[in-house]
Amino acid sequence: EMSASLVGSEMCIRDRENMDNNNKEKFHENYIEGRNAVLEAFRSGKTIDKLFVLDGCQDGPIKSITREARKHDAIINYVAKERLDQMSETGKHQGVIAVSAAYEYAEVSDILENAERKGEPPFIIILDGIEDPHNLGAIIRTANQAGAHGIIIPKRRAVGLTPTVAKTSAGAINYTPVAKVTNISNTIKELKEKGMWFVCADMGGTTMYDLNLTGPIGLVIGNEGDGVSKLVKENCDMTASIPMVGDIDSLNASVATGVLAYEIVRQRLKSGK
Repeated sequence: EMSASLVGSEMCIRDRENMDNNNKEKFHENYIEGRNAVLEAFRSGKTIDKLFVLDGCQDGPIKSITREARKHDAIINYVAKERLDQMSETGKHQGVIAVSAAYEYAEVSDILENAERKGEPPFIIILDGIEDPHNLGAIIRTANQAGAHGIIIPKRRAVGLTPTVAKTSAGAINYTPVAKVTNISNTIKELKEKGMWFVCADMGGTTMYDLNLTGPIGLVIGNEGDGVSKLVKENCDMTASIPMVGDIDSLNASVATGVLAYEIVRQRLKSGK
């Protein structure tokens, strides 16, 4: 048995001998384990979405890793040893596991350049906290087909570009740029200064058929459960609702995105803008 008096770096790197493999969390192919591997990933410029660090571990190598994480805007989660043991596939996590992006992120400027290159007014889909990787993958696929120039997602409380997202996108992830920003509201304000209009999906909004959705537009879709956050909604110019006559009160987030995106497509085709 592990002695309760184990402290310092020995406690940080000591692994539980008899892990119950049946209770492990499902491992993603984009997990990086062990101190050297994680540090090397940061220094080589690999995009790291999240870092899981053993809570209370404060030795030199861990400090170097957390410093790199902050420098690169990765989200740091301090967790119990049991959690790391469950996540670990190698059994040699040494108190640290990083989650790298399956695909590289674009910049917001890349999305605007994409529109400019095609000679089209920008059409951007902004996702305010989508948590389900299947939803994000499906939205990337729809965005690609609807001719959106890119997608913007938040750094926190949302799913990133995981292998599941990539698979669900059916290859669209290779063609539709996805940018990750710290603050969705600030990004909307900056894009408004560049002449964009924003419409957010909201059940209490105006029926989408009654809105003018042509020109440079951003479509804002909210979290699966809570919808668009209050602050983000306040920064939008319009709220659009989808007419629904069924017995349930909402659509899946990716389906709602598809419906609204194609109303934008329809209006663009009709107006020639």
